[in-house]
Amino acid sequence: MANDIVLQLKDICLVRGAKPIFSGVDLSLLTRERMALVGPNGVGKSTLLQIISGHMEFDKGERVLATGAFISTQFQEPDFTGFSNIVEWVSQDIPRTHNDEREQGIVRAQAIAALHDFGLEEDINIQGLSGGEARRAALARVFAAEPDLMLLDEPTNHLDVAAIEALEEKLKAYKGAILLISHDRTFLENVSTSCLWLRNGKAKKLGQSFKAFDEWAENIEQQETRALEKLDLRLKEETHWLSRGVTARRSRNMGRLRRLYEMRETRVQALANLSGAAASVKAQSGDISSKLVLEAKNVQKAYDEKRPLIKDFNLRILRGDRIGIVGPNGIGKSTLIKMLVGELNADSGNIRRAKNLTLSYLDQSRAKLDPKATLWETFAPHGGDMIMVQDVQRHVAAYAKDFLFSSAQLRQPVGSFSGGERNRVMLALSMARPSNFLVLDEPTNDLDMDTLDVLEEVLANYDGTIILVSHDRAFLDHVVTSTLAPLGDGRWLETAGGWSDLAAQNLQLITHKPQKVAVKKSPPPPTAPKIQTKLSYKDEYRLTELEKLIPQLEEKIIKLEEKLSQDGLYAKSPDEFTRLSVELDNAKETLDNHEMEWLEIEEKKAALVKS
Repeated sequence: MANDIVLQLKDICLVRGAKPIFSGVDLSLLTRERMALVGPNGVGKSTLLQIISGHMEFDKGERVLATGAFISTQFQEPDFTGFSNIVEWVSQDIPRTHNDEREQGIVRAQAIAALHDFGLEEDINIQGLSGGEARRAALARVFAAEPDLMLLDEPTNHLDVAAIEALEEKLKAYKGAILLISHDRTFLENVSTSCLWLRNGKAKKLGQSFKAFDEWAENIEQQETRALEKLDLRLKEETHWLSRGVTARRSRNMGRLRRLYEMRETRVQALANLSGAAASVKAQSGDISSKLVLEAKNVQKAYDEKRPLIKDFNLRILRGDRIGIVGPNGIGKSTLIKMLVGELNADSGNIRRAKNLTLSYLDQSRAKLDPKATLWETFAPHGGDMIMVQDVQRHVAAYAKDFLFSSAQLRQPVGSFSGGERNRVMLALSMARPSNFLVLDEPTNDLDMDTLDVLEEVLANYDGTIILVSHDRAFLDHVVTSTLAPLGDGRWLETAGGWSDLAAQNLQLITHKPQKVAVKKSPPPPTAPKIQTKLSYKDEYRLTELEKLIPQLEEKIIKLEEKLSQDGLYAKSPDEFTRLSVELDNAKETLDNHEMEWLEIEEKKAALVKS
């Protein structure tokens, strides 16, 4: 039923060392509810998912799962250890009753169908999956199980926009409960029906989608700030530091967006002015206009004659531009970037770059961090208390604060930080390097919302030129001045603004990875199309199951009606009468659903016989 409670948490407490991660979390999750779990990094969102899934014990409280309900979880890092076959891995969570040969066939069919639904073949090498393929396999495993509660941890990582939008539709149509963590704000706005805000070891619930979260959370923070005015100033500042995220983010976002709109208008005007000076620029082969950072003309690139990645490509990048590149995985985004920055030669055409470009890539790898080094030592490896940021000296503590690190964290080893905190360390180190041309290839993968907010703030204050690839639609809207998108056959189109501006034009963009061109073989002789002559394993099994369940329910209904017809039952025990009445109504509703399902399968069977 739509309002059934699938899961309840009551006063969940978890302590690690001397630090309580949760000091009392309460949660109720209903059928068909899609709850977004949000909160600052390091607060324990993934840990709470582990507790809910049953993979982690808690110190105090109660976890109650509805009778007969089961959970399937998509973790950030899928573990394929011990599996050589992707079908076996995907079918792990599918419930079984008899585990005989027939049921095994049904389970295998479910797993293969889920894989196909996420664009994967059943014979794909499980050990050679790319990041995007591994994420799609993990999602296929969850959907194949058809659980009562689906737990999703950053499900959109490594997925392109088309795949994210397809996932949104699947989740909105799903009949079970969903609890999800994501840094993709647009995804949360489109999918969620409620929010759980985890902060300071507590949880607050909003019964609306993520679209209403910022305003709701800001009101709560303002109320808390007013309450703190009676306290000591230092205590007030320290507490406000812990809870200031949403209020500060909203005020900064408004200022950033105003500056971004101004930059977009300035860029359109500058390009118009520059086009008038094109002839003088062409005359000097070694020079380039002081405003022009990069110019590409008639650029071509193909790894296969029949599948050009880039064809007749033209682009002008001005000083201060923020160019976003979108498109499905495998369409040629990284190839395009490498050509623009000079790491890869074009097959034909011309790319000119300003002579004074200082290029910097944003490195999202955590492997370069020494887990034993403190945050202070990481920022100032040669000692002292200063760090060079874009050739300007900054105090380590002040620079760390820009990236949301408190003074207490400066002496902690970075190995003890959460994944989002380590990403912020890498972000801070990358942005400290002197550069005037910044390239970010998928910078939002594995970043939480706080880190994304920091990245947006840093990029807004960056004086140089930026090229970035991202599938995060809100991030593109908040950062870029124009967007490059693929039209197919190697053609690319630049539009002013971010993702929303691009989507509003209803262009026929490429939304899937092009298939590799196969070597031509002689066509096989035509064969008659296969005609389905019998029910699928899944339908056959369900039909058998229903033929057992329906008589059981009919018998149960008769017994309940007999009990309710006893003389004086209501007078003797009103509570028992109410309980039996509810149970009878539920049994009748379930019987109606089962009979309708049985009828649909029988009609399908009859149609197969006639054909």
